Amino acid sequence: MSEKREMHQEMFTGERALFQGRDLSIYDSVFMDGESPLKESENIDIYRSLFRWKYPLWYSKNISARACTWYNTARAGVWYSDHILVEDALIEAPKNFRRCKDLSLVRVTMSDAQETLWHCKNVKLDHVTASGDYFAMNCEDLQVDHFTLAGNYSFDGVKNMEIRDARMMSRDAFWNTDHVTVYDSFISGEYLGWNSSNLTLVNCTIESLQGMCYIDHLVMKNCRLINTTLAFEYSTVDADITGKIDSVMNPSSGTIRAEAIDELILEKDKVDPSKTRIYCSGR
Repeated sequence: MSEKREMHQEMFTGERALFQGRDLSIYDSVFMDGESPLKESENIDIYRSLFRWKYPLWYSKNISARACTWYNTARAGVWYSDHILVEDALIEAPKNFRRCKDLSLVRVTMSDAQETLWHCKNVKLDHVTASGDYFAMNCEDLQVDHFTLAGNYSFDGVKNMEIRDARMMSRDAFWNTDHVTVYDSFISGEYLGWNSSNLTLVNCTIESLQGMCYIDHLVMKNCRLINTTLAFEYSTVDADITGKIDSVMNPSSGTIRAEAIDELILEKDKVDPSKTRIYCSGR
């Protein structure tokens, strides 16, 4: 690998200011006005720098950005790029990270994550906080740890994801997903997990209206359901619930264990009740 040329306290202006830049270390600089300043760049390290305009990193490879800031005008910041590391960043701009491969975000805050992280593969999120709807649509192969989200319709269409220690306020989260496992997390939001396959929740606390419905192979281990009604409709379920469930409606099949179920709705014209085993400990 070539030795990197260092650039310090630069002010970059104009369209494609560092177009096709190679082997650069950029410190304490500002990417001011002008679109696509680092388009088609490769092997770039960026430190403590500011992005103030649109499309800073498109079609780029082998990029690290540490302690950088994306202002709200730096929209659609990182698209079609591979092997990207972003650490200790504040990102105000929406629609960031699209169709990227091998993407790691570590200690990142995204204050406007609207339509962010779409169609990405091999993604690591570690201590990420995000606010905005439609987060992480149609991504594959994600590892998520210590994640906080306030935003609806998150993780729609995701495949192969593991989440640990998350706190999410998100209506319609995990729709149309396949092979998602969530550990030690809190999720609040209506219609959780609809139309998904192989959704597993372990040691989680859930609040949801009509949550966990229309799911093929739902597994819940040592979970709590608070203020959760009309759960499990048309789902195949293996649920081990600590405490009571407010109401259950028309599960397709499987097993449900809880201390109590306040309301159990089994409509014989819609499901076969004999296919679901229900155990209430009554403690």
